[in-house]
Amino acid sequence: MSVLEMRRVSRTYGLGAAEVHALLDIDLSVDAGTMVAVMGPSGSGKSTLLTIAGSLEEQSTGEVRVCGQELSALSRNARARLRRRSIGYVFQDFNLLPGLTATENVTLPLELDGVSARKARAAGLQRVAIARAVVGERQLLLADEPSGALDSVNGEGVMRLIHAACKRGVAAVVVTHDAQLASWADRVVFLRDGRVTDQTLPVPGPESLLTPGPGQ
Repeated sequence: MSVLEMRRVSRTYGLGAAEVHALLDIDLSVDAGTMVAVMGPSGSGKSTLLTIAGSLEEQSTGEVRVCGQELSALSRNARARLRRRSIGYVFQDFNLLPGLTATENVTLPLELDGVSARKARAAGLQRVAIARAVVGERQLLLADEPSGALDSVNGEGVMRLIHAACKRGVAAVVVTHDAQLASWADRVVFLRDGRVTDQTLPVPGPESLLTPGPGQ
């Protein structure tokens, strides 16, 4: 079942000489239980794709369906309700209030293990952000550079959490610049100048170690 469907989606800003095409004829389908990584240079349309997929802004043309519902057919309140109940977001800057007890609970064992307070807080905040994004019955997880503020070890830990959410049936779209982290995804989509230039299955990465082999 496709949790997210984008059909010939375009997004244009400005008019005339100032017109900018952020997305052009994007087709993307993400099934329940799968992770799609989105890669591309700065300005390629990655973040715009996420905000449209999450109903935070509307496309100029095309069709977007989330959990079977056509977003353009929903009222503003209905879209807000869909976001609240079915869509989770993870942002690079966490978008969390500081001083949460949950953060302290996550960072304390890291600090006791010798991780610096700064690194522990960054890792802890992102883990809390992911937990918030998938709590309840949310079916779609949208993550914009969730490992961008983390080192490679903690970045892999964040991808492991997202991978675990997918194993529980969540569909995930993850924007990342790191090819090794993208290897956790079931499919990698490449954007350039607002267009999908390629889609590929990733080289087997660390997540392959979690899958039992024949006879195991």
